[in-house]
Amino acid sequence: MNRRTLLTAAATTVAAASLPKAAFAATGAAEAKDVMNSTAPYRSTARAQLAALRRGTISARALVDQVLAHHAKVNPGLNAVVTLDAEGARAAADKADAHRTKTGRTLGPLHGLPITVKDALETRGMRTTCGSSDLSAHVPSTDADVVALLRDAGAIIVGKTNVPTMCQDIQTSNPIFGKTNNPYSPNHTAGGSSGGPSVAVATGLSALEVGSDLAGSLRLPAAYCGVYALRTSRGASPIVPTRGHIPRPPGWLTSSDMLTLGPIARDADDLDLLLDVLAAPAPADRGAWRIDLPAAKATSLRGLRIGVWADDDFCRVDSATRGLLDQVVQQVRREGATLDDSTRPVDFAASNLLFERLMYATSSATAADDVFAGEVKAADAVAEGAPSAHYLKSRTMRHRDWARANEDRQKLRAKWDDYFTKHDVLITPAAPTAAVLDQTSVPAKDRYISVDGDKRSFYDQTSWVNLASPVGLPAVVMPTGQTRDGLPLAIQIIGPYLSDRTVIAVAKLLSRVLPSPPKAPALTA
Repeated sequence: MNRRTLLTAAATTVAAASLPKAAFAATGAAEAKDVMNSTAPYRSTARAQLAALRRGTISARALVDQVLAHHAKVNPGLNAVVTLDAEGARAAADKADAHRTKTGRTLGPLHGLPITVKDALETRGMRTTCGSSDLSAHVPSTDADVVALLRDAGAIIVGKTNVPTMCQDIQTSNPIFGKTNNPYSPNHTAGGSSGGPSVAVATGLSALEVGSDLAGSLRLPAAYCGVYALRTSRGASPIVPTRGHIPRPPGWLTSSDMLTLGPIARDADDLDLLLDVLAAPAPADRGAWRIDLPAAKATSLRGLRIGVWADDDFCRVDSATRGLLDQVVQQVRREGATLDDSTRPVDFAASNLLFERLMYATSSATAADDVFAGEVKAADAVAEGAPSAHYLKSRTMRHRDWARANEDRQKLRAKWDDYFTKHDVLITPAAPTAAVLDQTSVPAKDRYISVDGDKRSFYDQTSWVNLASPVGLPAVVMPTGQTRDGLPLAIQIIGPYLSDRTVIAVAKLLSRVLPSPPKAPALTA
């Protein structure tokens, strides 16, 4: 391994550190205004950066150098980017500039744009660990399919962003790199598993990112970090190829049947930009077919048929989140949308139970043989209704049982399909609360969240985003408003299968009439 691919801990692994609260509190409205007026391209949207590159007002090399300087200043207090390839990024930027000068053309729609890549996505020639000590020296020889799409589009990969170990937590920390801090408060979680990617986008360390989502791993951290994210549609196959995502282990060709990859961005227009790059068949299918997503149906909120599911006994939201949803209802009515806040597409509890069964089942694929044999034995012995019964029996279900669970999934999809014959989109909370306190140091069995003072299951954080997960529906999380303490709040917009462009379009329309989220303080640094 050379110096560029396996960098030393001193040079590339930024230790997790807590920023003083004063550093966060000191940034306010004046600095947020400075961001909007700033001429530093890395602080702007991906589209603005690409426009500056096209106009020649900045070179790819100069932009990369700006981004690297910003990394040196703010990443030590965030620990979002855990492996940095400064040498490779500068070389790629020089190559991009030379190509543009020589040919007058671009390599693709992201030509010269510096981005980071989630450490769960295999990246050729760059350490990819997925936060696992077993993979601490893993340097792939090939790119994940989605990373290859980014390179083909001309993106410059600056480094890798932090994840929980094997993406198996909803906060971001691992034994190799430590904890990633929420950019609004070091005491609150950045979410997971796409915590590093969401923080990188929120703070200007990356123009765009690709997150992965099975149980809200893309949307929950986006909600907590004040950025936009799209869980892309998934039917029998995903619309964004998933080969090369860990887990599964390196070398596997398959992934979970509910996993999707999708864009993370600082605004909804940038979601569109990256979706155009990512939506593609797997390489083996490209000779025969292509993905042509339907155009967005929504051009105005007026007349749009919007459902709102603001709260539910199954997963109550806190007063700040409920207040936000009430504000959304008032605003969409004011804009002339047809609003239905009483009809429910599915039974929340039943949907969540089915999702858990399918998730536990698919997670067993990579278990070691001896471990799985022990789980089968334990599942056969456990009594129905015991605390571990649901997990063990789901994880070890026979194929016949899985086939029946899959049939239940198709019936659930049919209920959603029927709902969307009468509604264009459904708006829900993204989570019961804003970002919760980080509990990395708390044993898993002792973790919990507090919702208006009520002690609740730690995993209630993902219940709302998991409505879309078992049935493969596209869902955007968009930030809007904030808590009294300055933490971002967010809503979720779910649409019918393959309406990815429509849910993005609705997010764009809503962003014009709903409160702006707070800017991440580090973006002003």
